[in-house]
Amino acid sequence: MTLPQRVLLVDDEEELRRSTAQALELFDLTVDTFPNAENVLELSGFGFDGVIVSDIRMPGLDGMTLLHRVRELDAEIPVILVTGHGDVQLAVKAMREGAYDFLEKPFTPQHLAGVIRRALERRALILENRRLRAVAGKRDDVEARMPGRTQVMVDLRYRIRAIGATDADTLVIGDTGVGKEVVARALHDISPRANRPLIAINCAALPETLIESELFGHEAGAFPGALRPRYGKFEHARGGTILLDEISSMPFDLQAKFLRVLQERVITRLGSNETVPLDVRFIATSKVDLEAEVAAGRFRADLLYRLNVATVHVPSLSQRRADIPLLFLQLVREAAARYGREDIIVPPDVLSLIAQRDWPGNVRELRNAADRLVLGLDPGSGEPGGAAKENGGRLAEKVAAFERNLIATEIAAHGGALKPVYEMLGISRKTLYEKMQKYGLDKKMLKSSQFGDEDESGSLVDFS
Repeated sequence: MTLPQRVLLVDDEEELRRSTAQALELFDLTVDTFPNAENVLELSGFGFDGVIVSDIRMPGLDGMTLLHRVRELDAEIPVILVTGHGDVQLAVKAMREGAYDFLEKPFTPQHLAGVIRRALERRALILENRRLRAVAGKRDDVEARMPGRTQVMVDLRYRIRAIGATDADTLVIGDTGVGKEVVARALHDISPRANRPLIAINCAALPETLIESELFGHEAGAFPGALRPRYGKFEHARGGTILLDEISSMPFDLQAKFLRVLQERVITRLGSNETVPLDVRFIATSKVDLEAEVAAGRFRADLLYRLNVATVHVPSLSQRRADIPLLFLQLVREAAARYGREDIIVPPDVLSLIAQRDWPGNVRELRNAADRLVLGLDPGSGEPGGAAKENGGRLAEKVAAFERNLIATEIAAHGGALKPVYEMLGISRKTLYEKMQKYGLDKKMLKSSQFGDEDESGSLVDFS
């Protein structure tokens, strides 16, 4: 495990900032200094390999606000706050809200360096555990549902685990077919409400004439045909989670009533004046930009800001192209089990084509392709046996095509790590690089797919 050394130091006093940085550099720490906190947020994130040291009292974005913003990006980035004598109570409050530590002025450089080193060790352990869990570690339930080795998937799973254990209302955003409902169900299943119902409501399919009755319920005689009282979907989910699928389709006049439910956690059945307490968590999904819908006057701004306490962005396949081959193999195994077929061996040329194709329908479209392959159809065109047909050509062309497909498949199978590829193929690292350049794999399989190379220690590094 390599100990990260980066320290982001934030202080609006230039002289103190410079002297602190110089003192820390004497302890072999790499320090970047900032007069304000805004630029620090741009450098923070799941991959940040250091710690943040910040004064509490600063103009603009102060230390407490910085702490909260950093925790939104990654709750496990260590933030060390520096306080004056009168700020100790505030610093204790910050510790309760997730700060790693605080130091009261004046402090010695040795003391600050010691706190930073402990924080760096903790951060290094966190990053190492994430890497092992994502690349070579044990799969938990979240990873089994959302497999993938790319960083965007590692970040997604971590965010789901962090948010899922809370009661925070959550907005899940992503293109069609990326698996927004899968994310929503994972959030519910790892929450304290897991043993209570998850009620899914398709906002686009609600009957206009009965929409309020469907959601809020009604008393007997509330309208013609209401012969007996009825629970609505909101009340039926008591103690559990309500999934509002495609919330952008909710009628505008209903959004105001739903906003009251979100704010007060009570409902009133049609035909009644009594309020009913509502103990639920709301998760909403959307395939469109809700801020754009707000600007167009089709969605209430106050509802958006009340709903997105936590936001989860689900990446499209174009953002995680390196995951496509392994994801396709998993979908093929699932399809074979579903249709009662023997295990299917996917030919290298088919897997190579799958990896290079665009998938505008995302995981849903990729799953359909896996089903077609299991049923003996071309996963691309739907024609019988199309993918398995050999193309004509000279022997040299066939050999070259086979070699290219074999290399591409092995790169995909090893998640972009090149060391096991050239060892398995019995060639040198240099030979593998030359063949990748010859077949254009460096651009198609590495750059666009976010693949990486391994150094001699086995850790992933960028290849260019």
